[in-house]
Amino acid sequence: MQAKTSKKVLIITYYWPPSAGSGVQRWLKFAKYLPDFGWEPIIFTPENPDFDLKDEGLLKEINPQLEVMHFPIWEPYGIFRKLKKEKMGDTSKVLEKKEKSFIDKAGIWARANFLIPDPRVFWVKPAVTFLEDIIANNQIDAIITTGPPHSLHLIGRNLKRKTNIPWLADFRDPWSQWEFLDTLPMNAVVRKKHESLEQSVLHEADAVATISPTFQEDLGKLAGKKINLLTNGFDPDDLPKDWSLTKKDSNKIEIVYTGVIDAIRNPIPFLEAFQAVFQNNGKQAVLRFVGKVSSTVQDFVRQNEWLDQHVTFEGYVSHEKVFDFYQDANLLLLILTDTKNAKGNIPGKLFEYIATGRTVLALGDINGDSAKILSEAQAGKVFSHTDQIGIQKFLKDFDPASEKEGNTNTEKYSRKTLTKTLAKILDEI
Repeated sequence: MQAKTSKKVLIITYYWPPSAGSGVQRWLKFAKYLPDFGWEPIIFTPENPDFDLKDEGLLKEINPQLEVMHFPIWEPYGIFRKLKKEKMGDTSKVLEKKEKSFIDKAGIWARANFLIPDPRVFWVKPAVTFLEDIIANNQIDAIITTGPPHSLHLIGRNLKRKTNIPWLADFRDPWSQWEFLDTLPMNAVVRKKHESLEQSVLHEADAVATISPTFQEDLGKLAGKKINLLTNGFDPDDLPKDWSLTKKDSNKIEIVYTGVIDAIRNPIPFLEAFQAVFQNNGKQAVLRFVGKVSSTVQDFVRQNEWLDQHVTFEGYVSHEKVFDFYQDANLLLLILTDTKNAKGNIPGKLFEYIATGRTVLALGDINGDSAKILSEAQAGKVFSHTDQIGIQKFLKDFDPASEKEGNTNTEKYSRKTLTKTLAKILDEI
C-alpha cells in the first residue's frame, strides 16, 4: 500500500529517458519508489540534451502521475561539430582517437580549460532563475542534484543560497579526483578551480551521497563530514515474468558482456584467455558484447580469425531486450576500470547481473568494492586484468550444467530498499 505523500522533492538530473545508461536508471527508479516513503518527486531535466544513446523503452517506466519539467539547455558541442564538418553523435569518442586533428586537439583543450566544470555549465544560470520561481510558487521541501555532469551541483548550491531549501548532492562519480579529468590537458589553475567548486558543494550541501564505499571514504576526507552511501541496485520488476534459470549443456558456453567498452575498460586480456581456453578444447564457445564497443577492441577481434568466429558485437539494445541475452547466457562478464578510481568502480549492471542468478566473472581490482559485493552475494569472482592463469583456470573449471540457481544477500540492493534509505536521508535534512 502506497504511503500518503506529504513532501515534495525536486530532482535535478541531466540524464532522463529516453537517454540510456545507469545514471538514468538510478533516478528513474528512485522516482518510482519515493512515493512509497512519503516523498513526491518532481523531475527537472534538459529539454534538448546532447546524448548519443537512447532507450525509448525506458519512457514506459515513467509513472504518468510523475511531474517532469523539461527546460532548454545550450551546449557547445554544436560548434565543435560544425568546425569538424562531419557527423558525430558521441563527441567523447574524440578522446579515444589515435590520430587527432588540430581541431580535435583544440576542442579537447577548450573543454579542459574553458568549460568548468563541464560543457553543461551554461545551463546553471538560466536553470536557477527558472527554478527560483517554481520554488516560490510551490511547496518544495527538498532538492536533489546528481552528477556528473557536476554543473548540476552548482544549480543546487545556488538554489540553496537563494532559498535555503534542504539540498542533497548525489555523486555518481568523483569530481576533482575523477580519473576522467586526468585524460584532459588541464592547467593547474583550472584544476584548483574544480577543487574550489567541489569544496563549496560538499560544504554547503545539507547531505552528500555517493555510490560506493571507496568514493564515500574519499569524499568524506575532502568534505570533513559524513557522506551517505547509496549504491545502485536492481529492480525485481525488470525481470521478465517467465524468468527462469534452466540447466545448460556442459559442452556449450555462452558468455555475455553488457554495457560500454571504452578506453578505460579493457577486455583484451579476457579475449586472450577466452581463446587460450576454448580454441582447442572441443567446447562450443561464444562471447557476446551487448552495447557500445570501442573500435580498438572490434579491430583486435576482426584481425584474429578464431576470435572473429567466436565473438559477436550485438550493438546497443534496449534495457528490456538485455534480459533475453541474460536468459541465454551461462556466464556474465564484467570489465571494470583499471585506473586510479578502479577500487570504487561499481557499475550499475553489477547488481542486475547478481539479480539474474548467473555466475559473474569480472576483471578489475580484486580488493575493490565490486569484488566485495560479488563475494558477499556468492555471485562470482574478480580477477586482476593481468591474471591470465586465474582467468583461464576459472574458465576451464566452469561447468554450465552444474551451476546453482540464484544468488544470496541481494535484498539490500533492491531499488525499493535503497529508496527507503534515500527517503530517510531526506527526512533527516
